[in-house]
Amino acid sequence: MLTIESLTHLGLGRASDGQSLLPTVLPGEEVEVAQDGTIRIVTPSTDRVSPPCRHFKSCGGCAMQHASDDFVAAWKQDIVAKALQARGLSPAFRPIATSPAQSRRRAKFSGRRTKKGALVGFHAKASDTLVAVPDCELIAPGLKASMPVLDHLTLLACSRKGEIDLTVTAAPLGPDILIATDKDLTPQLRIELAALANQYGLSRLVWNDEPVVMINPPAQDFGGIKVTPPPGAFLQATAHGETTLRDAVDEITTKANRIIDLFAGCGTFTLPLARRAEVHAVEGEADMLTALDRGWRAGHELRKVSKETRDLFRRPLEPDELCGYDAAVIDPPRAGAEAQIDTLARSHISTIAMVSCNPVTFARDAKTLVDAGFAMPWVQVVDQFRWSPHVEIVAPFTRK
Repeated sequence: MLTIESLTHLGLGRASDGQSLLPTVLPGEEVEVAQDGTIRIVTPSTDRVSPPCRHFKSCGGCAMQHASDDFVAAWKQDIVAKALQARGLSPAFRPIATSPAQSRRRAKFSGRRTKKGALVGFHAKASDTLVAVPDCELIAPGLKASMPVLDHLTLLACSRKGEIDLTVTAAPLGPDILIATDKDLTPQLRIELAALANQYGLSRLVWNDEPVVMINPPAQDFGGIKVTPPPGAFLQATAHGETTLRDAVDEITTKANRIIDLFAGCGTFTLPLARRAEVHAVEGEADMLTALDRGWRAGHELRKVSKETRDLFRRPLEPDELCGYDAAVIDPPRAGAEAQIDTLARSHISTIAMVSCNPVTFARDAKTLVDAGFAMPWVQVVDQFRWSPHVEIVAPFTRK
């Protein structure tokens, strides 16, 4: 008999034997582990619930559906708090903002041909086993509705023994689909793919890096401004999560007249901020900035937006280049932005809105700013990756 003492940041239970890490358990539970690794819950936690998705036991997409919403929310807040405490930081926490079920607007499925047809779904955890997920409780209804066309695309794009990736993004006028495959795109395939796109009402279909058909621009709404991202481009996982982050960034920078947006992407923050401030957008991917620029030019009553293609990891903006800006917004990838944070710390910018998807690198970069004289009055955790260990974080930094 083992007692579960706590959970790791990945949702694995630390057992009382000091060495076992067990999945789908909760603190305080007493469990028995059979020789084949099967876990039997002897004394369940009061936070244990029935998983809402019938695919939970076989699919590797979710880790925490066996826990109550209140438990998951507290656990995620604690992950961020512990990362900050490890750096000597203890800011106030705002209540966590959790996206609703069936709101994930973008997903990457795998597809494989079978003897009877096609199989599309997610992989089981740490496995090559592919699991169909027709009743997934994460993805938005528009993504569920795209399953039939994904089956057809798999039959066309997949070799007998290989797998393909199908990145599907919900869009107002039909799904936006990017196929990643090692199969060549032939003239005959183009004809068949175009026919499927019309039959199933796709907005855009792209084969690797090559557009096949665009029936309607798959525009995304960034605070009332329409932007058509490049195929497979980064997009916040849920509209709820994006709105929560955008509102926080707007609150933090509310007094700024000139803002620099670092790792700007397609303009998630840039374009809404341009309703009241001039914004300079810096991003390493030129095609994202092209999409941002088109959105700005088609927008109404927006202030000046300038753009700059630049690798901020290899060539961060230096303090003298940051002169003249009242505030900075920074939303780096999981690795954080150590070099760029260092130059921000040495600049004259007095307000920074930092968004992050990694508590560890967020805490590291926050510590740099605090040591340079910034205050971090609060932190907002945003859970748009429901039932997973992942979180988004946004926080203000102001010079004391």
